[in-house]
Amino acid sequence: MSKRRGKKRKFNKWIIVLSILCGITVIGWIGGILLSAPGRHEVQQLSINAIDIQKLREGSYVGEYVGIKDHSRDTKVKATISAGRLSDIKILKGALDKTGNPAELKGGLSIGDLFGHVIESQSLQVDVISGATLTSKTHLKALENALLQAETK
Repeated sequence: MSKRRGKKRKFNKWIIVLSILCGITVIGWIGGILLSAPGRHEVQQLSINAIDIQKLREGSYVGEYVGIKDHSRDTKVKATISAGRLSDIKILKGALDKTGNPAELKGGLSIGDLFGHVIESQSLQVDVISGATLTSKTHLKALENALLQAETK
């Protein structure tokens, strides 16, 4: 009978330990969501303005988006204007994988695909990547900031 009680106590101890670990994990997860909420809200409120790309000066321009409440989505891009067209966009900081290429986000798409649509349409008014809306918006805002430097004054 004592062997049976000993096994039962060990089993109960494991259940208690696992319950505590699960509780800590859930609390950490909820805490992370609550701590990042102000930054997510800030990015949700971003608006991307229309820019007439044909009126921009030729050259390469670097633009950044730096969050005020959260820096997890800070981005930096380099835009090249050539012959009155936006000809190239490079991600310098942001949604990049370990090799420096645009990271796959949702549905096999990357910010490189988003920027491909921008170059194709010659407009910042493109659809963002569904499921990666906030990341898309911060990269578009960084691009807008780069293009604003190219405006003729």
